[in-house]
Amino acid sequence: MFPINYGDEISIPVAVLAKFLQQNLSEIILELICGVITLSALLTIFFSTIQPKSVHVNSFVGSLFIVSPVWLIIRCLGATFALLVYFKQGSAMIWSENTGGLLLNDLMPILFSVFIFAGLLLPLLLNFGLLELVGTLFSKVMRPLFKLPGRSAIDCTTSWLGDGTVGVMLTSKQYEQNIYTQREAAVVGTTFSAVSITFSLIVIAEVGLIHMFVPFYFAVCLAGFVAALIVPRLPPLCFKKDLYIDGTSPDPLASSIPDGENIFTHAFKSAIERASQVTSLKAVLQQSLHNVSEMVLVVLPVVMGIGTMALMLAEFTPIFDYLGMPFVPYLELLQVPEAEIAAKSVVIGFADMFLPSILIAGVDNEMTRFIVAALSITQLIYMSEVGAMLLGTKIPVNILDLFIIFILRTIVTLPVITLVAHLVF
Repeated sequence: MFPINYGDEISIPVAVLAKFLQQNLSEIILELICGVITLSALLTIFFSTIQPKSVHVNSFVGSLFIVSPVWLIIRCLGATFALLVYFKQGSAMIWSENTGGLLLNDLMPILFSVFIFAGLLLPLLLNFGLLELVGTLFSKVMRPLFKLPGRSAIDCTTSWLGDGTVGVMLTSKQYEQNIYTQREAAVVGTTFSAVSITFSLIVIAEVGLIHMFVPFYFAVCLAGFVAALIVPRLPPLCFKKDLYIDGTSPDPLASSIPDGENIFTHAFKSAIERASQVTSLKAVLQQSLHNVSEMVLVVLPVVMGIGTMALMLAEFTPIFDYLGMPFVPYLELLQVPEAEIAAKSVVIGFADMFLPSILIAGVDNEMTRFIVAALSITQLIYMSEVGAMLLGTKIPVNILDLFIIFILRTIVTLPVITLVAHLVF
Protein backbone atom coordinates (compact mmCIF):
# COMPACT_ATOMS: atom_id res chain seq x y z
CA MET A 1 0.00 0.00 0.00
CA PHE A 2 3.06 2.28 0.08
CA PRO A 3 2.79 5.11 -2.48
CA ILE A 4 5.11 4.87 -5.49
CA ASN A 5 5.65 6.83 -8.69
CA TYR A 6 4.37 4.83 -11.65
CA GLY A 7 4.30 6.48 -15.05
CA ASP A 8 3.03 9.99 -14.57
CA GLU A 9 1.05 9.39 -11.39
CA ILE A 10 1.28 8.34 -7.76
CA SER A 11 -0.13 4.88 -7.17
CA ILE A 12 0.31 1.83 -4.94
CA PRO A 13 1.89 -1.52 -5.94
CA VAL A 14 -1.44 -3.40 -5.72
CA ALA A 15 -3.01 -1.01 -8.24
CA VAL A 16 0.04 -1.28 -10.53
CA LEU A 17 -0.07 -5.10 -10.44
CA ALA A 18 -3.81 -5.06 -11.10
CA LYS A 19 -3.34 -2.78 -14.10
CA PHE A 20 -0.59 -5.07 -15.44
CA LEU A 21 -2.85 -8.14 -15.09
CA GLN A 22 -5.75 -6.34 -16.73
CA GLN A 23 -3.64 -5.37 -19.73
CA ASN A 24 -2.23 -8.88 -20.18
CA LEU A 25 -5.64 -10.56 -19.91
CA SER A 26 -7.41 -7.94 -22.03
CA GLU A 27 -8.32 -10.44 -24.80
CA ILE A 28 -10.02 -12.94 -22.48
CA ILE A 29 -10.86 -10.97 -19.32
CA LEU A 30 -14.57 -10.48 -20.19
CA GLU A 31 -14.95 -14.22 -20.79
CA LEU A 32 -13.22 -14.94 -17.47
CA ILE A 33 -15.51 -12.55 -15.63
CA CYS A 34 -18.67 -13.97 -17.20
CA GLY A 35 -17.48 -17.49 -16.42
CA VAL A 36 -16.70 -16.66 -12.78
CA ILE A 37 -20.03 -14.89 -12.17
CA THR A 38 -22.00 -17.70 -13.85
CA LEU A 39 -20.09 -20.35 -11.88
CA SER A 40 -20.84 -18.47 -8.66
CA ALA A 41 -24.56 -18.40 -9.47
CA LEU A 42 -24.68 -22.11 -10.37
CA LEU A 43 -22.77 -23.22 -7.26
CA THR A 44 -24.93 -20.96 -5.08
CA ILE A 45 -28.10 -22.51 -6.54
CA PHE A 46 -26.72 -26.00 -5.87
CA PHE A 47 -25.44 -25.51 -2.32
CA SER A 48 -28.18 -23.14 -1.13
CA THR A 49 -31.07 -25.30 -2.34
CA ILE A 50 -29.68 -28.79 -1.64
CA GLN A 51 -27.39 -27.91 1.30
CA PRO A 52 -25.52 -31.25 1.46
CA LYS A 53 -24.82 -32.45 5.02
CA SER A 54 -21.11 -32.77 4.24
CA VAL A 55 -20.84 -29.00 3.69
CA HIS A 56 -21.23 -26.96 6.88
CA VAL A 57 -22.50 -23.39 6.56
CA ASN A 58 -19.33 -22.08 8.25
CA SER A 59 -16.94 -24.10 6.11
CA PHE A 60 -14.93 -22.57 3.26
CA VAL A 61 -17.43 -23.71 0.60
CA GLY A 62 -20.46 -23.07 2.79
CA SER A 63 -19.44 -19.50 3.59
CA LEU A 64 -19.18 -18.78 -0.14
CA PHE A 65 -22.25 -20.51 -1.53
CA ILE A 66 -24.87 -21.11 1.20
CA VAL A 67 -26.84 -17.85 1.27
CA SER A 68 -30.34 -16.52 1.89
CA PRO A 69 -32.94 -16.50 -0.94
CA VAL A 70 -32.43 -12.75 -1.48
CA TRP A 71 -28.70 -13.10 -2.13
CA LEU A 72 -29.34 -16.17 -4.28
CA ILE A 73 -31.62 -14.09 -6.51
CA ILE A 74 -29.10 -11.22 -6.68
CA ARG A 75 -26.27 -13.57 -7.74
CA CYS A 76 -28.49 -15.14 -10.38
CA LEU A 77 -29.44 -11.66 -11.63
CA GLY A 78 -25.75 -10.74 -11.79
CA ALA A 79 -24.97 -13.83 -13.88
CA THR A 80 -27.98 -13.24 -16.15
CA PHE A 81 -27.04 -9.58 -16.71
CA ALA A 82 -23.39 -10.50 -17.40
CA LEU A 83 -24.35 -13.05 -20.08
CA LEU A 84 -26.97 -10.79 -21.68
CA VAL A 85 -24.49 -7.92 -21.86
CA TYR A 86 -21.68 -10.09 -23.23
CA PHE A 87 -23.85 -11.56 -26.00
CA LYS A 88 -25.93 -8.36 -26.40
CA GLN A 89 -29.16 -10.28 -26.10
CA GLY A 90 -32.48 -9.22 -24.62
CA SER A 91 -33.46 -5.64 -23.92
CA ALA A 92 -31.04 -2.85 -24.82
CA MET A 93 -31.87 -1.39 -21.40
CA ILE A 94 -29.67 -4.12 -19.91
CA TRP A 95 -26.68 -4.16 -22.28
CA SER A 96 -26.46 -0.51 -23.37
CA GLU A 97 -23.12 1.25 -22.85
CA ASN A 98 -24.61 3.35 -20.03
CA THR A 99 -25.98 0.42 -17.97
CA GLY A 100 -24.77 -3.19 -18.03
CA GLY A 101 -22.27 -2.43 -20.78
CA LEU A 102 -20.61 0.19 -18.58
CA LEU A 103 -20.31 -2.29 -15.72
CA LEU A 104 -19.12 -5.36 -17.62
CA ASN A 105 -16.82 -3.67 -20.12
CA ASP A 106 -15.37 -0.84 -18.04
CA LEU A 107 -15.74 -1.52 -14.32
CA MET A 108 -15.60 -5.32 -13.96
CA PRO A 109 -12.11 -5.79 -15.49
CA ILE A 110 -10.74 -3.25 -13.01
CA LEU A 111 -12.47 -4.89 -10.03
CA PHE A 112 -11.48 -8.39 -11.13
CA SER A 113 -7.80 -7.43 -11.39
CA VAL A 114 -7.76 -5.48 -8.12
CA PHE A 115 -9.53 -8.31 -6.26
CA ILE A 116 -6.95 -10.89 -7.38
CA PHE A 117 -3.91 -9.05 -6.03
CA ALA A 118 -5.57 -7.28 -3.11
CA GLY A 119 -7.03 -10.58 -1.90
CA LEU A 120 -3.71 -12.42 -2.26
CA LEU A 121 -1.66 -9.74 -0.52
CA LEU A 122 -4.17 -8.64 2.14
CA PRO A 123 -2.74 -10.98 4.85
CA LEU A 124 0.56 -9.06 4.59
CA LEU A 125 -1.33 -5.97 5.70
CA LEU A 126 -3.53 -7.65 8.30
CA ASN A 127 -1.34 -10.22 10.00
CA PHE A 128 2.15 -8.84 10.45
CA GLY A 129 1.72 -5.91 12.82
CA LEU A 130 1.34 -2.85 10.59
CA LEU A 131 -2.24 -2.16 11.65
CA GLU A 132 -1.34 -2.55 15.32
CA LEU A 133 1.58 -0.13 14.92
CA VAL A 134 -0.36 2.52 13.02
CA GLY A 135 -3.52 1.92 15.03
CA THR A 136 -1.82 2.66 18.34
CA LEU A 137 0.00 5.73 17.02
CA PHE A 138 -3.13 7.22 15.46
CA SER A 139 -5.50 6.34 18.31
CA LYS A 140 -4.99 9.77 19.88
CA VAL A 141 -6.37 11.37 16.71
CA MET A 142 -8.95 8.93 15.32
CA ARG A 143 -10.71 8.12 18.61
CA PRO A 144 -11.58 11.67 19.79
CA LEU A 145 -12.32 13.04 16.31
CA PHE A 146 -14.13 10.14 14.66
CA LYS A 147 -14.78 7.67 17.54
CA LEU A 148 -12.76 5.07 15.62
CA PRO A 149 -9.64 2.98 16.27
CA GLY A 150 -6.39 4.42 14.93
CA ARG A 151 -6.05 1.54 12.47
CA SER A 152 -8.91 3.01 10.42
CA ALA A 153 -6.37 5.56 9.16
CA ILE A 154 -4.87 2.71 7.08
CA ASP A 155 -8.25 2.05 5.41
CA CYS A 156 -8.53 5.71 4.47
CA THR A 157 -4.98 5.95 3.12
CA THR A 158 -5.42 2.73 1.14
CA SER A 159 -8.56 4.09 -0.55
CA TRP A 160 -7.08 7.56 -1.05
CA LEU A 161 -3.93 6.34 -2.79
CA GLY A 162 -5.29 3.22 -4.44
CA ASP A 163 -8.93 2.26 -4.68
CA GLY A 164 -12.03 2.54 -2.50
CA THR A 165 -12.87 -1.12 -3.13
CA VAL A 166 -9.61 -2.20 -1.46
CA GLY A 167 -10.57 -0.09 1.56
CA VAL A 168 -13.96 -1.84 1.76
CA MET A 169 -12.25 -5.23 1.50
CA LEU A 170 -9.80 -4.31 4.27
CA THR A 171 -12.63 -3.08 6.52
CA SER A 172 -14.71 -6.20 5.91
CA LYS A 173 -11.84 -8.53 6.81
CA GLN A 174 -11.12 -6.67 10.05
CA TYR A 175 -14.81 -6.83 10.98
CA GLU A 176 -14.87 -10.59 10.36
CA GLN A 177 -11.79 -10.98 12.57
CA ASN A 178 -13.41 -9.24 15.59
CA ILE A 179 -11.18 -6.17 15.18
CA TYR A 180 -13.90 -3.65 14.27
CA THR A 181 -17.26 -3.52 16.02
CA GLN A 182 -20.50 -3.31 14.01
CA ARG A 183 -20.55 0.49 14.37
CA GLU A 184 -16.86 0.91 13.53
CA ALA A 185 -17.07 -1.30 10.45
CA ALA A 186 -20.18 0.51 9.18
CA VAL A 187 -18.61 3.95 9.77
CA VAL A 188 -15.24 3.09 8.20
CA GLY A 189 -16.86 1.33 5.21
CA THR A 190 -19.22 4.22 4.42
CA THR A 191 -17.01 7.15 5.46
CA PHE A 192 -13.36 6.31 4.83
CA SER A 193 -13.52 4.26 1.61
CA ALA A 194 -12.53 7.40 -0.25
CA VAL A 195 -12.23 7.83 -4.00
CA SER A 196 -8.63 7.65 -5.20
CA ILE A 197 -6.68 10.71 -6.32
CA THR A 198 -6.39 9.22 -9.81
CA PHE A 199 -10.15 8.89 -10.27
CA SER A 200 -10.67 12.38 -8.87
CA LEU A 201 -8.43 13.63 -11.67
CA ILE A 202 -10.57 11.77 -14.23
CA VAL A 203 -13.76 13.35 -12.84
CA ILE A 204 -12.45 16.93 -12.96
CA ALA A 205 -11.15 16.31 -16.48
CA GLU A 206 -14.59 15.09 -17.57
CA VAL A 207 -16.18 18.43 -16.62
CA GLY A 208 -13.42 20.41 -18.36
CA LEU A 209 -11.87 21.95 -15.25
CA ILE A 210 -8.60 20.03 -14.92
CA HIS A 211 -6.72 23.33 -14.58
CA MET A 212 -8.55 23.80 -11.26
CA PHE A 213 -7.54 20.46 -9.74
CA VAL A 214 -5.83 21.98 -6.66
CA PRO A 215 -8.86 23.97 -5.36
CA PHE A 216 -11.11 21.11 -6.50
CA TYR A 217 -9.25 18.50 -4.46
CA PHE A 218 -8.98 20.87 -1.52
CA ALA A 219 -12.79 21.16 -1.57
CA VAL A 220 -13.12 17.36 -1.73
CA CYS A 221 -10.75 16.78 1.22
CA LEU A 222 -12.30 19.52 3.37
CA ALA A 223 -15.85 18.34 2.69
CA GLY A 224 -14.85 14.72 3.33
CA PHE A 225 -13.30 15.68 6.68
CA VAL A 226 -16.44 17.57 7.75
CA ALA A 227 -18.67 14.65 6.70
CA ALA A 228 -16.47 12.21 8.66
CA LEU A 229 -16.98 14.35 11.77
CA ILE A 230 -20.76 14.75 11.44
CA VAL A 231 -22.40 11.82 9.59
CA PRO A 232 -21.21 9.00 11.93
CA ARG A 233 -22.84 10.88 14.83
CA LEU A 234 -26.24 10.78 13.07
CA PRO A 235 -28.65 7.88 12.40
CA PRO A 236 -28.33 5.25 11.05
CA LEU A 237 -24.60 4.99 11.84
CA CYS A 238 -24.91 6.14 15.46
CA PHE A 239 -27.52 3.40 16.05
CA LYS A 240 -25.13 0.60 15.08
CA LYS A 241 -24.07 -1.50 18.06
CA ASP A 242 -20.58 -1.44 19.53
CA LEU A 243 -20.43 -5.23 19.42
CA TYR A 244 -18.16 -7.52 17.47
CA ILE A 245 -19.47 -9.84 14.76
CA ASP A 246 -19.73 -12.68 17.32
CA GLY A 247 -21.83 -10.54 19.69
CA THR A 248 -19.10 -9.85 22.26
CA SER A 249 -18.24 -6.38 23.57
CA PRO A 250 -14.82 -4.73 23.14
CA ASP A 251 -12.51 -4.57 26.15
CA PRO A 252 -12.24 -0.87 27.15
CA LEU A 253 -8.74 -1.49 28.55
CA ALA A 254 -7.44 -3.23 25.44
CA SER A 255 -6.37 0.02 23.77
CA SER A 256 -4.95 1.65 26.91
CA ILE A 257 -1.18 2.17 27.23
CA PRO A 258 0.33 0.23 30.17
CA ASP A 259 2.23 2.06 32.90
CA GLY A 260 5.90 2.51 32.11
CA GLU A 261 5.42 2.55 28.32
CA ASN A 262 4.98 5.47 25.97
CA ILE A 263 2.81 5.33 22.87
CA PHE A 264 5.73 4.50 20.55
CA THR A 265 7.09 1.59 22.58
CA HIS A 266 3.57 0.23 23.12
CA ALA A 267 2.80 0.51 19.38
CA PHE A 268 5.98 -1.37 18.47
CA LYS A 269 5.38 -4.03 21.12
CA SER A 270 1.78 -4.58 19.90
CA ALA A 271 3.00 -4.93 16.32
CA ILE A 272 5.67 -7.49 17.28
CA GLU A 273 3.15 -9.51 19.30
CA ARG A 274 0.74 -9.62 16.33
CA ALA A 275 3.45 -10.67 13.90
CA SER A 276 4.67 -13.43 16.25
CA GLN A 277 1.25 -15.10 16.01
CA VAL A 278 1.93 -16.00 12.35
CA THR A 279 3.63 -19.39 12.47
CA SER A 280 2.45 -21.09 9.28
CA LEU A 281 2.97 -20.08 5.67
CA LYS A 282 0.24 -22.54 4.71
CA ALA A 283 -2.31 -20.69 6.89
CA VAL A 284 -1.39 -17.36 5.30
CA LEU A 285 -1.77 -18.82 1.79
CA GLN A 286 -5.12 -20.36 2.73
CA GLN A 287 -6.34 -16.99 3.96
CA SER A 288 -5.17 -15.36 0.71
CA LEU A 289 -7.06 -17.96 -1.33
CA HIS A 290 -10.20 -17.43 0.74
CA ASN A 291 -9.95 -13.66 0.29
CA VAL A 292 -9.68 -13.93 -3.50
CA SER A 293 -12.50 -16.49 -3.69
CA GLU A 294 -14.79 -14.33 -1.57
CA MET A 295 -14.14 -11.16 -3.56
CA VAL A 296 -14.39 -12.77 -7.00
CA LEU A 297 -17.18 -15.30 -6.40
CA VAL A 298 -19.29 -13.32 -3.92
CA VAL A 299 -18.79 -9.61 -4.56
CA LEU A 300 -18.51 -9.52 -8.38
CA PRO A 301 -21.99 -11.04 -8.97
CA VAL A 302 -23.50 -8.61 -6.43
CA VAL A 303 -21.89 -5.58 -8.08
CA MET A 304 -23.06 -6.75 -11.52
CA GLY A 305 -26.62 -7.45 -10.32
CA ILE A 306 -27.28 -4.42 -8.10
CA GLY A 307 -25.15 -2.06 -10.20
CA THR A 308 -26.98 -2.87 -13.44
CA MET A 309 -30.39 -2.38 -11.82
CA ALA A 310 -29.32 0.96 -10.34
CA LEU A 311 -27.99 2.20 -13.68
CA MET A 312 -31.15 1.08 -15.49
CA LEU A 313 -33.23 3.11 -13.03
CA ALA A 314 -30.98 6.11 -13.57
CA GLU A 315 -30.96 5.86 -17.36
CA PHE A 316 -34.51 4.82 -18.24
CA THR A 317 -36.77 6.07 -15.44
CA PRO A 318 -37.48 9.55 -14.02
CA ILE A 319 -36.97 8.39 -10.42
CA PHE A 320 -33.80 10.44 -9.90
CA ASP A 321 -35.51 13.50 -11.39
CA TYR A 322 -38.16 13.21 -8.68
CA LEU A 323 -35.62 12.49 -5.95
CA GLY A 324 -33.62 15.54 -7.01
CA MET A 325 -36.54 17.97 -6.76
CA PRO A 326 -36.22 18.61 -2.98
CA PHE A 327 -32.62 19.70 -3.56
CA VAL A 328 -33.59 22.57 -5.88
CA PRO A 329 -34.45 25.04 -3.06
CA TYR A 330 -31.39 23.88 -1.09
CA LEU A 331 -29.11 24.58 -4.07
CA GLU A 332 -30.84 27.93 -4.67
CA LEU A 333 -30.33 28.84 -1.01
CA LEU A 334 -26.61 28.09 -1.45
CA GLN A 335 -26.67 30.28 -4.61
CA VAL A 336 -25.63 27.47 -6.96
CA PRO A 337 -26.22 28.55 -10.58
CA GLU A 338 -28.58 26.41 -12.72
CA ALA A 339 -29.93 24.70 -9.59
CA GLU A 340 -32.60 22.61 -11.39
CA ILE A 341 -30.07 20.90 -13.66
CA ALA A 342 -27.65 20.42 -10.77
CA ALA A 343 -30.37 18.87 -8.57
CA LYS A 344 -30.81 15.80 -10.81
CA SER A 345 -27.04 15.36 -11.00
CA VAL A 346 -26.82 15.50 -7.21
CA VAL A 347 -29.01 12.44 -6.58
CA ILE A 348 -28.09 10.33 -9.61
CA GLY A 349 -24.66 9.81 -8.04
CA PHE A 350 -26.27 7.10 -5.89
CA ALA A 351 -26.42 4.91 -9.01
CA ASP A 352 -22.87 5.64 -10.22
CA MET A 353 -20.27 8.20 -9.20
CA PHE A 354 -19.36 9.11 -12.79
CA LEU A 355 -22.94 9.86 -13.92
CA PRO A 356 -23.17 13.36 -12.34
CA SER A 357 -20.05 14.50 -14.18
CA ILE A 358 -21.38 13.16 -17.48
CA LEU A 359 -24.75 14.89 -17.00
CA ILE A 360 -23.26 18.22 -15.94
CA ALA A 361 -20.42 18.32 -18.48
CA GLY A 362 -22.52 20.24 -21.01
CA VAL A 363 -23.58 22.99 -18.57
CA ASP A 364 -21.98 26.36 -19.37
CA ASN A 365 -21.50 27.58 -15.79
CA GLU A 366 -18.10 26.50 -14.45
CA MET A 367 -19.08 26.90 -10.80
CA THR A 368 -21.95 24.45 -11.22
CA ARG A 369 -19.68 21.92 -12.92
CA PHE A 370 -17.10 22.37 -10.15
CA ILE A 371 -19.66 21.82 -7.36
CA VAL A 372 -21.34 18.77 -8.91
CA ALA A 373 -18.00 17.10 -9.74
CA ALA A 374 -16.64 17.61 -6.21
CA LEU A 375 -19.92 16.48 -4.63
CA SER A 376 -19.98 13.26 -6.67
CA ILE A 377 -16.64 12.28 -5.09
CA THR A 378 -17.52 13.19 -1.50
CA GLN A 379 -20.85 11.29 -1.62
CA LEU A 380 -18.85 8.00 -1.69
CA ILE A 381 -21.88 5.66 -1.72
CA TYR A 382 -22.70 4.62 -5.29
CA MET A 383 -24.41 1.37 -6.14
CA SER A 384 -22.40 0.47 -9.23
CA GLU A 385 -19.34 -0.27 -7.08
CA VAL A 386 -18.74 0.67 -3.42
CA GLY A 387 -22.42 0.46 -2.39
CA ALA A 388 -22.90 -2.95 -3.99
CA MET A 389 -19.58 -4.10 -2.51
CA LEU A 390 -20.68 -3.09 0.99
CA LEU A 391 -23.91 -5.05 0.54
CA GLY A 392 -21.89 -8.06 -0.62
CA THR A 393 -19.77 -8.11 2.56
CA LYS A 394 -20.75 -8.86 6.16
CA ILE A 395 -20.51 -5.19 7.17
CA PRO A 396 -23.88 -4.49 8.88
CA VAL A 397 -25.50 -2.05 6.44
CA ASN A 398 -28.52 -2.47 4.16
CA ILE A 399 -29.59 -0.56 1.07
CA LEU A 400 -31.83 1.81 3.07
CA ASP A 401 -28.90 2.63 5.38
CA LEU A 402 -26.73 3.36 2.36
CA PHE A 403 -29.31 5.67 0.76
CA ILE A 404 -29.80 7.62 4.00
CA ILE A 405 -26.02 7.96 4.45
CA PHE A 406 -25.73 9.10 0.82
CA ILE A 407 -28.37 11.82 1.39
CA LEU A 408 -26.76 12.90 4.68
CA ARG A 409 -23.33 13.15 3.06
CA THR A 410 -24.88 15.21 0.25
CA ILE A 411 -26.56 17.63 2.68
CA VAL A 412 -23.43 17.99 4.84
CA THR A 413 -20.80 18.35 2.09
CA LEU A 414 -22.73 20.64 -0.29
CA PRO A 415 -22.30 23.84 1.81
CA VAL A 416 -18.57 23.16 2.25
CA ILE A 417 -17.99 22.59 -1.47
CA THR A 418 -20.18 25.56 -2.40
CA LEU A 419 -18.26 27.83 -0.01
CA VAL A 420 -14.96 26.85 -1.65
CA ALA A 421 -16.54 27.33 -5.10
CA HIS A 422 -17.73 30.84 -4.19
CA LEU A 423 -14.22 31.71 -3.00
CA VAL A 424 -12.63 30.37 -6.19
CA PHE A 425 -15.05 31.73 -8.83
